[in-house]
Amino acid sequence: MRRVFIYDTTLRDGTQAQDISLTTEDKLRIALRLDELGVAYVEGGWPGSNPTDKRFFQEIRNYDLKNARIAAFGSTHNHRATAATDPNLKALLDSGAPVVTIFGKSWDIHVTDALGTTLPRNLELVGDSLAFLRPHVGELFFDAEHFFDGYKANPDYAMAVLARAFEAGADVLVLCDTNGGTMPGDFRHILRAVIAAMPEAKLGIHTHNDSGLAVANSIEAVALGAVQVQGTVNGYGERCGNANLCSIIPSLCLKLGLECLPAGKLPLLTPTAHFVSEMVNQAPPSNQPYVGDGAFAHKGGVHVSAVVKNPLTYEHITPEAVGNVRRVLLSDLSGQSNILYKAKEFGFDLDKNDPFVLELLTTIKEREAEGYEYTAAEASYELLLNRVLGRARSYFTVTRFRVLDDSSYEREEPMTEATVMIKVGGRVKHTAATGRGPVNALDKAIRKALRGFYPRLAEMRLLDFKVRVLSGKALDDCAPSGCGTASHVRVLVESGDASRRWVTVGVSHNVIEASFQAMEDAINYKLFSDDKEKLTKALKG
Repeated sequence: MRRVFIYDTTLRDGTQAQDISLTTEDKLRIALRLDELGVAYVEGGWPGSNPTDKRFFQEIRNYDLKNARIAAFGSTHNHRATAATDPNLKALLDSGAPVVTIFGKSWDIHVTDALGTTLPRNLELVGDSLAFLRPHVGELFFDAEHFFDGYKANPDYAMAVLARAFEAGADVLVLCDTNGGTMPGDFRHILRAVIAAMPEAKLGIHTHNDSGLAVANSIEAVALGAVQVQGTVNGYGERCGNANLCSIIPSLCLKLGLECLPAGKLPLLTPTAHFVSEMVNQAPPSNQPYVGDGAFAHKGGVHVSAVVKNPLTYEHITPEAVGNVRRVLLSDLSGQSNILYKAKEFGFDLDKNDPFVLELLTTIKEREAEGYEYTAAEASYELLLNRVLGRARSYFTVTRFRVLDDSSYEREEPMTEATVMIKVGGRVKHTAATGRGPVNALDKAIRKALRGFYPRLAEMRLLDFKVRVLSGKALDDCAPSGCGTASHVRVLVESGDASRRWVTVGVSHNVIEASFQAMEDAINYKLFSDDKEKLTKALKG
C-alpha cells in the first residue's frame, strides 16, 4: 500500500489565524495528541522568531514520541549575510529538531519586491541555506513559497528554484499555494509539469483555502504522486485557513486506500479535532466533514427512516471509522422514525403504532413552534420523553420566584438578588441568594433551597449559557418601535458534574423566565440521572 506522510503545521501556521494563540504548554499538549493520532510530522514552530517556540523545542525533548517527528521551521538566510552567520539558521540547529523545514521565494515579484534582492541572489539563498543545514539534520524539507503563482508568472524561474533546492539536498520539495487562489485546472497542469521535469524528486503539497479548494487540491496532488501533505487540524490558519487535515486524512485513507496513519488510529480523528478546538478556544463548525457534530446528523423523517434500514442511504462512510457518531435530531421536521430512534437511545423500545409516539411527536412539534430547540438540548428532550411516558419523578416544584437588580453609584457593579419558594415533598423552602447577574443569583437560590434534600447538587456546575432572540416571535400588541425588545428568546444552559455534561432549554419573551426553565430542567436532569445511575448499580449488584 502506498504511503503518504502527513505533516501537521497547526502549531505554527495554524496559530496565524485570527483569535488563536497558544502557550508552550498548549503546544506540548497538542503535539502529544497528534503523536497519538499517528501523524508523521509535527511542526513545532519557528525557534528563531519567539520565546514560546524556542521553549517548545526545549521541552518536547523530554517526551518519548511514538509516531511523530518534530520539525522546526524557518526561512532561507538573510540576503545581506551568509548561511554560516545567519541567526535563524543557527536557531533551527539549536532547536535539536530531527527535521528542519525552510521556505524560500519562488515567485519573482516576491524576490524583487518583498525580499528586495535579485533573482540570481535568491537562488543562492536557497542553495546555500539548504547546503548549510543538510549535514546537521535527519530530514530536510524545502517549502517553495507561492510556487503556483510563481510558476504562472515565470515558470522558468520557479522551476530553477526547485532545481537549486533539490541539488542542495532537500529530501522533499513542497509546492505551496500560499495565496490559496489556484484553480484545479491550473493546479493539475502545473503539478504535471513539475513531475515531468523532475521525476526523481519527492514532492509535497501545502495549500491555503482562500478559494475553498485547499482540501481538493491537496488530494489531487497526492493522486498525481505527492508523498507529503501539509495542513492543520480543523483547517486553522491565516486568512481563510490551511488545508484541513481532518478532511484530507480520511479521504486519503477511506476513499483512495492510501496509508497515512498507523493501523487503528483513524477513529482517533474526531476526538483529536475536538481536543484541538478546545485548546484553541474555537467552536468547531458542526457541518465540518467527517468530524463535525452534524457530519452524521439526520433531521428529516424520511432520511431517518432510510438510515435505520440501511445507513448507506444517507452516509458515505460509517461514522465510527473516524471516531464520530450518528445523531438523530428532533425538530418540527421529525417523523415517527426520529422518535423511535431517539427513544431507543434512552432505553425505550417503542412500537411505531404506540399512541405515545404520536403524542410525543405532536408535543415536540408544538413546542418547537413556540421556539424550543431539542436538537442541542437533548437533556430537556429526555426529560420530556419520560414525562410523557409518566416515568419522570417530580423532585420539586417552584411555586414562586422573584429577581431584583439594584444599581448604585457607590458600588462598582449592580447587585442582583433572587428569592424562591420551592415545595419538596410537602415542605416549602423560602430562600434568597445574591449573585453576579439574575441567572447566577437564581441558580444559587434554587440550589440553596434544595441542597438539604439533594446533597449531590453540590457537584453540579453551570458551564455555559447562551441566549438567542427568535425572529418572528415578537408580541402582537407591542409598539412598532419596541417589538425587538419584546421578542421571544431561547436560552440554552450547559451544565455538568464530575462525569457528565448536558444541555437544557427554556423559551419565553422574558429572558429570566426562559433562563429559569432551562435551569429547572438542568437540575431535574441531574437528579433524574443520579437516580438512573443508582438503579443501574442496584440491578448489577
